[in-house]
Amino acid sequence: MQNIFSRTTGTTTLPTARWTRGLLLAAVLLITYPAGTVGADGTGSAGSAEARIKELGIQLPEVPPPVANYVNAVRTGNLVFLAGKGPNKPGGGYVTGKLGVDLTVEQGYEAARLTGIVQLAALRAELGSLDRVTRIVKVTGMVNASPDFSDQPEVINGFSDLMVDVFGERGKHARAAVGMGSLPRNIAVEIEMIVEVAD
Repeated sequence: MQNIFSRTTGTTTLPTARWTRGLLLAAVLLITYPAGTVGADGTGSAGSAEARIKELGIQLPEVPPPVANYVNAVRTGNLVFLAGKGPNKPGGGYVTGKLGVDLTVEQGYEAARLTGIVQLAALRAELGSLDRVTRIVKVTGMVNASPDFSDQPEVINGFSDLMVDVFGERGKHARAAVGMGSLPRNIAVEIEMIVEVAD
């Protein structure tokens, strides 16, 4: 049987042209579609965040204007730093109250998810499309909580779960979830994040 992988010249074994072409093709595929970017359909697509937003039935709101002397987003290089946002309710106003006193963990989780929706709106306003996001890098979640409340991570999961739902593996991030004695306007949570984007 013919050996398709090599041919022998004297004492040296050399790869055949077919095997060499295979290696070159594999190298091209690895460069074009790095590990972790092949979609479920096998096309090499990491998936469209904009399409996923529609699948989840999420309506991104108008981005609330800054309430003081700052901007919603700052881009430097391939990183976008998003200012802290709170849980805007679809009908207007904020989810307010203190975890451990006024709100349950479940209500805090939903407040964090609402905050995630606001941050996605701010990100789209800055980039034009969520499909330009290559990674959610870092999330800092602040929870308005009583001194003895210790479930901040479960609350901020509402934000983190949304990022993974929308961006998949690209949505997994480093994170801090901390309790605060108070937050502006008595909002339940305030969350900021850092995002990596394509050129």
